[in-house]
Amino acid sequence: MDKESIEKEFEDITDEELQILVLEAQREALEKEALQKTRPKPKRPFPKWIFWTMAVVLFVNTFAIIFQIYSIPAIEFIKTSAKLSAQEDIARYKEAVVVVLTNDSKGTGFSISKEGQILTNYHVVDDNKSVIVGFPEAGRFKADVIQTYPSIDLAILQVDEKDLPYLELAEKPSYSFGDPITFIGNPLKFTGIANEGTLIDFYQLSDWEVPVMMMEAPVYRGNSGSPVLDDKGKVIGVVFATLDHDEYGKVGLFIPIKEYYNTQK
Repeated sequence: MDKESIEKEFEDITDEELQILVLEAQREALEKEALQKTRPKPKRPFPKWIFWTMAVVLFVNTFAIIFQIYSIPAIEFIKTSAKLSAQEDIARYKEAVVVVLTNDSKGTGFSISKEGQILTNYHVVDDNKSVIVGFPEAGRFKADVIQTYPSIDLAILQVDEKDLPYLELAEKPSYSFGDPITFIGNPLKFTGIANEGTLIDFYQLSDWEVPVMMMEAPVYRGNSGSPVLDDKGKVIGVVFATLDHDEYGKVGLFIPIKEYYNTQK
C-alpha cells in the first residue's frame, strides 16, 4: 500500500456534538432576545419577524458551516442499534459489554467469564493498574489490570464479583469475506451501541507480527475493546482501530480471538 493511516482514537465529530453547537447558538440568540426585552424599548421597536428570521438563518448556517468543515455521516448507527437491540439475543449480549473508565479515557470491554474476567485493549487501560468498569445491569466495579499484551493490544481485567453476565468465545472461528458480524461498544458519547458489518480480509500491519482482520463497519472513537460476534453470538475478535485502506476506504480492525488464546498457553 502507498499510504497507511491507523487510528486508535477515532476523531469524527459526533452528531451529539453538532446538536450541542446548534443548541448553543440558539441559546445565545434567545439570551439576546431576553436582554432586548429588559432594555427600554426604542420609539421604533425592532420588528420581531426580523429577529426570528435572523435566528433561523443562524440555525441553518450553523449546520451548513459545520457540514462544510467536517464530513459528518448521518448517525445511522443509532437507528441500527435500536433495531438490533430489540432482538432478544443482542439484548442479552449487551449485558456483558462494559464501559472501561480511566482518569482520562473511556473505552469498551466485555466479560468473558462469570467470575469477573474482562477482555479489552491494552491502549484502553494503558499503564493503569486498576480501572472502573460499568455493566449495564450489574453496576460499576473496580477492576484490576492483571495481564497486558501490548504487542497485540490486549489486556485482561479482573473484577472481584461473581455470577456476572459474559460472552462465549469462539473456539475455532472462521473468517470468510462478506460474512456478517455484530459488534457492541461505547462509541463517541454513547454506551451500549450494537452495530453490524461484514468481514473483509486479513491484513498485516507493518509493526505487528500477527495479522489482524479488516471489517466494513462504522467504527468510532470509544469502540476500542468492543467484542466482534459471529452469527452464532460467539466472540471472534476485539476491535482496536480503524484503517484508511487504499482499496476499501475506512475500515475497522479487530484482533482475532485466537491471539487471546495464544496468550493463555
